[in-house]
Amino acid sequence: MWTKSHHVSREGLEKLMERGLNGRHRSFMVLRLIRCCEWLRCCGGGEPRPRTVWLGHPEKRDQRYPRNVINNQKYNFFTFLPGVLFSQFRYFFNLYFLLLACSQFVPEMRLGALYTYWVPLGFVLAVTIIREAVEEIRCYVRDKEMNSQVYSRLTSRGTVKVKSSNIQVGDLILVEKNQRVPADMIFLRTSEKNGSCFLRTDQLDGETDWKLRLPVACTQRLPTAADLLQIRSYVYAEEPNIDIHNFLGTFTREDSDPPISESLSIENTLWAGTVIASGTVVGVVLYTGRELRSVMNTSDPRSKIGLFDLEVNCLTKILFGALVVVSLVMVALQHFAGRWYLQIIRFLLLFSNIIPISLRVNLDMGKIVYSWVIRRDSKIPGTVVRSSTIPEQLGRISYLLTDKTGTLTQNEMVFKRLHLGTVAYGLDSMDEVQSHIFSIYTQPQDPPAQKGPTVTTKVRRTMSSRVHEAVKAIALCHNVTPVYESNGVTDQAEAEKQFEDSCRVYQASSPDEVALVQWTESVGLTLVGRDQSSMQLRTPGDQILNLTILQVFPFTYESKRMGIIVRDESTGEITFYMKGADVVMAGIVQYNDWLEEECGNMAREGLRVLVVAKKSLTEEQYQDFEARYVQAKLSVHDRSLKVATVIESLEMEMELLCLTGVEDQLQADVRPTLETLRNAGIKVWMLTGDKLETATCTAKNAHLVTRNQDIHVFRLVTNRGEAHLELNAFRRKHDCALVISGDSLEVCLKYYEYEFMELACQCPAVVCCRCAPTQKAQIVRLLQERTGKLTCAVGDGGNDVSMIQESDCGVGVEGKEGKQASLAADFSITQFKHLGRLLMVHGRNSYKRSAALSQFVIHRSLCISTMQAVFSSVFYFASVPLYQGFLIIGYSTIYTMFPVFSLVLDKDVKSEVAMLYPELYKDLLKGRPLSYKTFLIWVLISIYQGSTIMYGALLLFESEFVHIVAISFTSLILTELLMVALTIQTWHWLMTVAELLSLACYIASLVFLHEFIDVYFIATLSFLWKVSVITLVSCLPLYVLKYLRRRFSPPSYSKLTS
Repeated sequence: MWTKSHHVSREGLEKLMERGLNGRHRSFMVLRLIRCCEWLRCCGGGEPRPRTVWLGHPEKRDQRYPRNVINNQKYNFFTFLPGVLFSQFRYFFNLYFLLLACSQFVPEMRLGALYTYWVPLGFVLAVTIIREAVEEIRCYVRDKEMNSQVYSRLTSRGTVKVKSSNIQVGDLILVEKNQRVPADMIFLRTSEKNGSCFLRTDQLDGETDWKLRLPVACTQRLPTAADLLQIRSYVYAEEPNIDIHNFLGTFTREDSDPPISESLSIENTLWAGTVIASGTVVGVVLYTGRELRSVMNTSDPRSKIGLFDLEVNCLTKILFGALVVVSLVMVALQHFAGRWYLQIIRFLLLFSNIIPISLRVNLDMGKIVYSWVIRRDSKIPGTVVRSSTIPEQLGRISYLLTDKTGTLTQNEMVFKRLHLGTVAYGLDSMDEVQSHIFSIYTQPQDPPAQKGPTVTTKVRRTMSSRVHEAVKAIALCHNVTPVYESNGVTDQAEAEKQFEDSCRVYQASSPDEVALVQWTESVGLTLVGRDQSSMQLRTPGDQILNLTILQVFPFTYESKRMGIIVRDESTGEITFYMKGADVVMAGIVQYNDWLEEECGNMAREGLRVLVVAKKSLTEEQYQDFEARYVQAKLSVHDRSLKVATVIESLEMEMELLCLTGVEDQLQADVRPTLETLRNAGIKVWMLTGDKLETATCTAKNAHLVTRNQDIHVFRLVTNRGEAHLELNAFRRKHDCALVISGDSLEVCLKYYEYEFMELACQCPAVVCCRCAPTQKAQIVRLLQERTGKLTCAVGDGGNDVSMIQESDCGVGVEGKEGKQASLAADFSITQFKHLGRLLMVHGRNSYKRSAALSQFVIHRSLCISTMQAVFSSVFYFASVPLYQGFLIIGYSTIYTMFPVFSLVLDKDVKSEVAMLYPELYKDLLKGRPLSYKTFLIWVLISIYQGSTIMYGALLLFESEFVHIVAISFTSLILTELLMVALTIQTWHWLMTVAELLSLACYIASLVFLHEFIDVYFIATLSFLWKVSVITLVSCLPLYVLKYLRRRFSPPSYSKLTS
């Protein structure tokens, strides 16, 4: 026995549990095997292991479990400083400046005071550390809020309050209705009379349908919840894994005679992140923290580095190359005389201004300004910037990947259309339907409920009876249960007895079903009661129709239909009602000439269409069916096939009653927002966990797929051959939207990843349905790798977190269902429509401003470096600085910092124009504002202006060297101020203030700069005219060129502003 246990797998344990070992012997054997396997696994490594969890006894654990905490932080207390410094010195020029500053400790290399190198570097790092610290603190506060949510725990001392973060494996937790489940649990008890509960899982898997969950039968039978602590029982569960749709485990009660064992499946689970939709439940905690299914389906948050930052980093490498070349040229012109290697290092230090240290500071502070502007925008209230490092990314998005439920839609169904073939009723004509129903039940003749099955369809019925049959079918064919809740005034039992309208709430697995039943109530037929075997309808005349439920055939994704057989208690009439998708119902109903056409018309309007039919059965027909049905359900082999065959024998020549059209309400302004994004050159992909039909309807309704576009629904493929054939079929389609399920997508990516992505990227729109959270992230990753374009992911649920974190720019929508997505996102918005303004206005402005700012800072540094090069070459290639001490620091700080930084307030067009013409955004996708071409133009401008100022000063100075410094430095400051004015496109009052303030600062500081500048000389007329001439020669040609370019080759935005 002991030797065999070395090879016992989890499957082996499950088989052993399912086998006939009973009583104490069985539980002893199982426990012994489990412990043996755990010991072996423990020795073999720290991989996840199965576990035995004792109810209400977290101290009886057999292994260490993680704490039940949510953590969205990038760093902790100890890793913060090393992490931030590492991420900063990963940038090439930050590392370069660190080496530069360190070199000043070597006497042979020192060129000036230490503070001229260490103060700028220290300032850069301080700004970055403070910004990261603020973001981490905000993140910590948000996480703490989530971890501090209070739940009730059952203990031997009664019910005690416990924070979510203090919940342990083995705890018995009480979860109220509409409360979020705090950890992965096994469902033990419910307060619902029917012994089950509904779960909302859209935050976990994206599905809108509510899920029915069943408690462990053994614990549900206990008199009270407190008795859970009095029994000796445990749950054996599989190791934590990523699969949210399956679970394997067993429940064992040891203190009964004989011991009771029940197998556990997905129906007995309550996963973290889901919401209890009915009653109060008690569960035992199985998994916590990083072992939660929802957490295992999300990726770790990563530090995102923007494409713009990488491009700037690349430009600085080019500048570094230029720096090395210039230094080598200078030494080469000296014929490598003396200690030439030290001369190279001194020249590298002398020309270090070629790479501007202030570039990083300016860009980082610019990002803070953009974030502040976004937060303050009254047109997009409630928008939060959680990652202030990547606002420029918003201006270059090529692919937008969006969730459906809660992001594009409100997940609120509205009944829109009833079609009877010859007549259709919309929202504006529902009063006619109501009057037909009223006339049927208030006429003195026998109501239709009392007509027997002898009435045939050949007799042309009145419109009222046709409407009544359709409404009655809709009111009966569903899985909805009415529940009565006390509203403070009424007692719950009393409300249920009296069928009180104000206390009634409908519960169902699908919101579509609820919408249909609510509609039948609005027109006069109200579902007032239902249990496993009966249903009660109330008519407009306050009669109660009692019906016995004989059989229910639930909806499945394979069958795409649901059916019910009911017997009217007053007449004994047996009717088989069925509703389903048009593709399956077309072959079941009697021949007609309108079904296909009208289904197509309603689907084009974005409505979810259901076909409703009925068939009257005699008692003999039903008895014959029941006998065959029971026989099929008892068979061991091919049970599901035999059952389906028996049901299909009924599904023939059914009478078509009506079509229903239900709409999933879209979020406000989704259609115009998607149209704006499309016109801006952004391709939109919808990734949802919902059903194929639902996703297709929403895509049409939201105009994600335009009216004149075809839709190619990718068939379900399971192997390489099928995938190959289907891809070939898809390749022949042109300008066609693609709809594909997650399973088919997985097969295609496995065998034909390159071919599939190539075809999908050519589509105007793509819809992926039945997507797992990890699949969403995989699609984002593939788009980034295959296209090299920037992606933006938008979602509102926990199932979107992986996708949001994987994308270049993640946007979370704060929905009804919690804040998990918005907390993990880089930007958080309150409505999907705000995305348009976030990208078109703020994204565009941020990118254009940063592009202008970065190039201007580079220009400012290149100007002074060109002057240094000219000065050194004129004075026999001496490695002597032209400007020293405060002049060199003041140049890039108080004298030019404010005007240059004021470029972050510049804009080429008004925000209204940017929203009206989204085509302006399309220009940015090519990256023209910051390219090698624009960089080269600024380099040439810098060389021209630097050379002009330096040669001008050398030509015009008369006697003393200090006059060269005064003339050239003053001309340089004035040139920079004029160049800022030339670059600005829309003046802001702060820009004017910055220009005047900088000029005033320079004039005022001249009094203190007598060490570098002759104060008496600058007061002479000679100084003034020389500076004026040099400044004019350096700037006037550029003003002329700008005018000519505006006149003969204006940019696209100037055409809109003129």
